[in-house]
Amino acid sequence: MAEEMRYRFSWDLLGDIGLGRPNMGPQMRLEVYRLMQFCFRDVMERQLGSERTDAIFRDAGRLAGEQFYQNVVGEVSRFEDFIDALQKVFIDMGIGVLRIEEADVAAGRFVLTVSEDLDCSGLPELNYEICTYDEGFIAGLMESFTGRRFVVREVDCWCTGGRTCRFTAEIVS
Repeated sequence: MAEEMRYRFSWDLLGDIGLGRPNMGPQMRLEVYRLMQFCFRDVMERQLGSERTDAIFRDAGRLAGEQFYQNVVGEVSRFEDFIDALQKVFIDMGIGVLRIEEADVAAGRFVLTVSEDLDCSGLPELNYEICTYDEGFIAGLMESFTGRRFVVREVDCWCTGGRTCRFTAEIVS
């Protein structure tokens, strides 16, 4: 008998911030987010290995991107409107500064950047990209908008010496 999930994601799990944090509100320090993320990664990598941990972070990011699209971005029909909405909400919510460098909508190929990224901007150089959660998040957003499956990979990262995170996004055939 399979164990019942206790934390199946629902937007309701985010709670009523106004009720629960009447004085603190939705704001918190970035160090707290990174503390949680990198402690999760540390424990998961020791128990599961780096490759499996990256896959889990991508999957979690994909789920988050789908939910974010449904609950924050909302339905849009034109690619330009989708990107405009994302750019605005990324700034408003402090996620980062989103830019589209290349867009071949017909072929389903894109190159985009996120500057001042939550996950890595300001970290030391590590010689490898670390934004696997963001890969999934972007994939979930793109898939929700297009209805097609995407592979998103980070090709430049703050941690590899770039000063922005750059991602390729391609529709899976």
